[in-house]
Amino acid sequence: MTFAEFCLKKKISLEKFSAKDPTLFNELSSYFEKVHPESFTQQKKFLINPLRRLYPLTQEIG
Repeated sequence: MTFAEFCLKKKISLEKFSAKDPTLFNELSSYFEKVHPESFTQQKKFLINPLRRLYPLTQEIG
């Protein structure tokens, strides 16, 4: 699983997140590549929900 797939699964907009907070985005993306996705979720679970609220993934209807 890639960080982009993780964000999609967690309903976080990758584009909004990377544009608005590139430092945190790069930090988390780099860390995600080094650990298992479940381990990442356990260690960063208190960051995931706030990120989901700040950068929601919007569904295109069409």
